[in-house]
Amino acid sequence: MVDYREILRLRSLGTPITQIAETLHSSRNTIRDVEIRAKKEGIRWPLDAELTNPKLHGLLYPERMKKANVYMEPDYVYIHSELAKKGVNLTLLHKEYQVKCANAGRVPYQYTQFCDKYRSWAMKSKATMRIHHKPGAAMEVDWAGGTLPITDPATGNEEPAFLFVSVLPCSCYTYVELCSDMKSENWLRCHVHAYEYFGGVPRLLIPDNLRTGVTKNTRLDTIINRSYTELADHYNTAVVPTRVEAPRDKSHAEGSVSYASTWILAALRNETFFSLSEAKEAVAKKLEELNGYPFKKREGNRREAYLLEEKEFMQPLPTNPYEPSVWSDQKVLLDYTVTDGLNKYSVPYDLIGEEVSVRTTRNAVEVFFHGNRIAVHPREHSRKRDPITNTAHMPENHRQYLTYTKDDFLSWAAGIGPHTEKVVRFFLESGRAPEQGFKSCVSLKKYGDQYKKERIEEACRQILTFSGEPSIRGLSVLLKSPVTEKLSVKDTPSSKPARRSHGITRGADQFREGGDWQ
Repeated sequence: MVDYREILRLRSLGTPITQIAETLHSSRNTIRDVEIRAKKEGIRWPLDAELTNPKLHGLLYPERMKKANVYMEPDYVYIHSELAKKGVNLTLLHKEYQVKCANAGRVPYQYTQFCDKYRSWAMKSKATMRIHHKPGAAMEVDWAGGTLPITDPATGNEEPAFLFVSVLPCSCYTYVELCSDMKSENWLRCHVHAYEYFGGVPRLLIPDNLRTGVTKNTRLDTIINRSYTELADHYNTAVVPTRVEAPRDKSHAEGSVSYASTWILAALRNETFFSLSEAKEAVAKKLEELNGYPFKKREGNRREAYLLEEKEFMQPLPTNPYEPSVWSDQKVLLDYTVTDGLNKYSVPYDLIGEEVSVRTTRNAVEVFFHGNRIAVHPREHSRKRDPITNTAHMPENHRQYLTYTKDDFLSWAAGIGPHTEKVVRFFLESGRAPEQGFKSCVSLKKYGDQYKKERIEEACRQILTFSGEPSIRGLSVLLKSPVTEKLSVKDTPSSKPARRSHGITRGADQFREGGDWQ
């Protein structure tokens, strides 16, 4: 609006019209027109304080005021509440406003002036930033660039802890959480805690293009990783990553990252933390302070703005709690196992060399092949020496090996004969532990499936005769040799000694010189 009071004051001091025009950024014609109209209406400086510029405008230009009364003022409260609804924007509301003006026989403001008037009203009232962001529409997430050091009380070494930041753009309500790393499990768990902190779920989830959430994001294609998609499905929200190298797409998260770095990380820079839990408690206290700081350019704070303007527009939390899971594609190893990064877990042995999908949660490891779950194991959080194995996944010979015991081998050997029992006992007792002889005992049992009991017993008797330290290799040679069977016939108690026959022999005289060879 033209500053009528200042024009009249400067003209009363004799200030040239050109100088007034430069000072007040008004045209010379406007200044001359104001001076003429003021003289006509008998208005002279000094003026009463109550005679403001709007009142002067009405006195100097009454015809304009009549025309202004023709315009219909928009219902700003109604516009503000309607903008919170899904799909509603200022263009639609302006069309509806024009129809309302036509029905009332009034003149509507054009779209640009309509928007300017609404924004002016919104900034002067206690309205939140709904001008640009609908309540409950989105949640922006990111990792803060700075870290908080955690000191090992034993060694004094420092390990960094990382700050997760999420913000609702409409109210600027913020949630932060300190994590030991930026891996998928912590990333997903922080989202769950953020939704619980807000007490609801927004319609959109806007992350950066980090690997824990987005597999691929190009001009033509966007691929969200399976774990992140699973979280979005559970909470009925949609993941919309920012454009590559376009941080303005989530400017509130970027701003909150900077704000959180100042009021949380920087505020705790002089404190020493000896555990992650201790640091988390300090960060949680700073978070409550951050959400309670008053706004600089409008009334209230983040928490009040959320509770009054945004909370009612959030989607409700799901009935069943979400369990964060991490998916990975792996090839089944030769020992028919897959890994969660710490321990190995078995799958059916006939899948060796096949590609499978592994879903890891806090308490379970699930394995899928062509969409079907083929194995599930309770997850171990401490490193184990041996794989966690389900015996149903093993080949038959491996499964049998696990069922062998010292007593089983001795019982089998006693059923063959005393010499076999003695050999088996040697296998089991010659090492430091019976298990060291299991392999030899298993091999001997396999020979028991190929040969008769008598032949096994005879081979054991013979090897004990030849050596005090029988071996499975020696037994193998004896069993495969036909001599074993002949010797067993010779040494049976019922057989009689055969008479030795040397055929026709000659005396010594026959070989003397001159003897008769005929």
